[in-house]
Amino acid sequence: MPELPAAVRGFGVTFSTMFKKVVTEQYPEQADRFPPKPRFHGRHQLNRWADGLEKCIGCELCAWACPADAILVEGANNSDEARFSPGERYGRVYQINYLRCIFCGLCIEACPTRALTMTNEFELADDNRADLIFEKQDLLAPMLPGMIPPPHEMVPGTTEQDYYAGKVTGSVPAQEPRGDEALWSIVDGMPAPGHTAPAAASGQEESS
Repeated sequence: MPELPAAVRGFGVTFSTMFKKVVTEQYPEQADRFPPKPRFHGRHQLNRWADGLEKCIGCELCAWACPADAILVEGANNSDEARFSPGERYGRVYQINYLRCIFCGLCIEACPTRALTMTNEFELADDNRADLIFEKQDLLAPMLPGMIPPPHEMVPGTTEQDYYAGKVTGSVPAQEPRGDEALWSIVDGMPAPGHTAPAAASGQEESS
């Protein structure tokens, strides 16, 4: 039997679907019924270590890997007075231009510290082109309980290798700013060096 022309076979597919039930997803009214898949590549996120320090080391490998030239990274040196990440450098400037991004995921594959990952967030539409250029503060992961906002020092007695090996599981009072460190020590029942315990409540003061 001779084969039907390609055009006829193509129209056959069209006609066969005309009588099938139409599946319409009501969005955004029923958006919760159709969540994105776990491996969906959505908006990027700059992750933090368990104590709040940033994972980004400003190496710019993500920017080099991006085929759309959508990422801009400028690194800077950490200092003892202002430390934002373990090790020598951190990402001072981090921008992703979502007008260019093609969500290919090559940037997250290039990241040596898993600082950059992709979330399931996909609602990025906007009516302003400037708002689609995300800055570092837009991409940083939120602070979780137990984290301390940088800049602050690393966990005492650790190195950057300890961070990369996953040995740092949270912050310690010594990383807090001086006032908070004193508060932590008082709560634990031991005043911090250079600080005294708070005065007793008025009802418990010694009588003269």
